[in-house]
Amino acid sequence: MSQSVLKSPLGWLASNPIWGFIALIFIFFSFANPYFFALQNFQNILVQTSTIGVIALGMTLVMINGNIDLSVGAVVALAASLCVDIQGWSLFADWGNWAILPGVVAALVAGTALGALNGLIVWKTGVDAFIVTLGAMLGVRGLVFVYTKEQSFFAANFSFSDFGSSSIGPIPTLAALFLISTAIVHFVLSRTVHGRNTYAVGGNRSAAVNAGIRVGPHMMINFMIVGFLAALAGVTLSSQMGAATPNLGTNYELWVITSVVLGGTKLQGGAGTIMGTLGGVLAIGILRNGMNLMQVPAFYVLVILGSILIAVLLLDKQLNRKGKEELRL
Repeated sequence: MSQSVLKSPLGWLASNPIWGFIALIFIFFSFANPYFFALQNFQNILVQTSTIGVIALGMTLVMINGNIDLSVGAVVALAASLCVDIQGWSLFADWGNWAILPGVVAALVAGTALGALNGLIVWKTGVDAFIVTLGAMLGVRGLVFVYTKEQSFFAANFSFSDFGSSSIGPIPTLAALFLISTAIVHFVLSRTVHGRNTYAVGGNRSAAVNAGIRVGPHMMINFMIVGFLAALAGVTLSSQMGAATPNLGTNYELWVITSVVLGGTKLQGGAGTIMGTLGGVLAIGILRNGMNLMQVPAFYVLVILGSILIAVLLLDKQLNRKGKEELRL
């Protein structure tokens, strides 16, 4: 009994190696820069990772299904633009701070609806999600430029901007929202029928159909979840900035996918955890923050992250090869 207790932390770390990597870079940056190990800096890391992190939670579900969503960055921009613009309409001029509500609701509904549309097309046509969401990424981004007329929107309601910079005790509100969302999605994935079905669909779609799982509607729900969370990220990001620009969210899909894959979710589906994704998000956040404190040029961070991602994918591929598929040197 005692041996299993002793082995369990090591076993957990072996199945979630990203947390070992986090420990290493955390120790390194703690010695490399005196400002890294400070409460305010940890708060900054959580806030900086909250936007990507919220989207990554939904992307984890979609990727465990064996799909992918490249439109999340464009959805961030659309949601932010709708949220900031609508709350400033003359129709809601007498609503006071309540004018924020229709803007937020419109943004979340738009993100969820676009996710539903992506899922419906994948379900009904059988076209690969990569192609469907690539088209959605281009189309939605173009729609944002048309809607905004290539102009930025600025929030006139200071309460909206104050939310983005507020805190709940020592924890920034945006970081708290991210952590709460993480707990909810973790519960859904690990403790509900929908979560079990997510692994089943990604692991073997034919077997899932034979088991009575309605694969199409199930995948559509996960696309709706990632659409909702991408829209939520757009709302929180515009609140943090006090504005929305048509270029908002550019390349976010790449950062999100990188975080999810670093966290151990397999591109082919069937495996992954929210705790792993949380680790992937924090690893990127700590790397970017630590190297920024050390005044390392930003493009070196991209080189390092790219190298780590390729190494993780190669290692995963090698560990999963058997027999004739083994690497020949």
